[in-house]
Order: sequence, then C-alpha cells, then structure tokens
Amino acid sequence: MTQTNFLKLVMPFKDKIFRLSKRLLVSNEEAEDATQEILLKLWNNNKSIEKYNNVEAFSMTMTKNLCLDRLKSKQAQNLKIVHSNYQDHNVSLQKQIENNDSVDWVAKIMDELPEQQKIIVQLRDIEEYDFDEIAEVLEMNETAVRVALSRARKTIREKLTNKHNYGIR
Repeated sequence: MTQTNFLKLVMPFKDKIFRLSKRLLVSNEEAEDATQEILLKLWNNNKSIEKYNNVEAFSMTMTKNLCLDRLKSKQAQNLKIVHSNYQDHNVSLQKQIENNDSVDWVAKIMDELPEQQKIIVQLRDIEEYDFDEIAEVLEMNETAVRVALSRARKTIREKLTNKHNYGIR
C-alpha cells in the first residue's frame, strides 16, 4: 500500500483514536503516545491492513487493547478519566460555571464506571459509533452493548441528579 493510500484509509479516524485514548488514559501526552503507537503499528502492517472489512473498527479495537494494557501496567496507576472537550461560548458566566461543574461531575461519575461501560459510553455518546460497530470493537453481542450503555447512562443520570438535587454523590 502506498503512503497516499494509507493516509486516505487511516487519517480520517486518527482523531477518534486519540479521543478514545484520552478517555481511557486521561493525559494528553499518554493519549498522543498511544495514538502514535497505533498509527505506527498500522503503518508497519499496511500490507495486510486492507484485508480487514472495517479498518476503523480494527484500529479502535487495537486502541482499546493498548490503552487497557497501559492502564494495567504499574506506570499508569495514577491516571484518571477526564473529559475536557466541552465548550459553549454563548452562555452567561453563571451558566458556564454550572455546565463546567456538571461536566466535572460526569467525569467523576464515569471514573467510577466499570472499564467496559466507560468505553461504550465514549464510543457511543462521544464518537457516535453505531451499536454494531461498538459490538465489533469490543467483541461483544450487540444486545450486551445496549444493556451496558443503558446501565452506564442510568448510573450517570442517577448520580448527577442526586448531586444536583441533594448535593450528594
């Protein structure tokens, strides 16, 4: 495969690789390293990459596995999940502070979710993947993906509601 073909095939979803890495690894530096490592692995295997029906799903699976491996390693014990790409420029300062607080709480709540639910929420709600694509990436049944997403959203909603209504976590 030529460099041009590789770029046309892989570059459209490199940002998704980064965002999933950032969701799992937290720090920009760790996410950049993981993204670079995935792209390098794809490049080194560029002759066999075309055999995959869905290169994007294959790449996201690689990303998920690499990030989970890094999280399991001793050097990543201090990492946590944050979500920092939320911006709304047309709101009052008060509303902006409330929104930022809510985003922070959602990030804290997501930090408490099981790994699989974190990944599913990231892929579905942030990356806007279809259920069949998520099922392929996570090697799960599509129904199991829907159930896990529903449980994750319910947990996030309940804890956020409790926080807003009662000031408890």
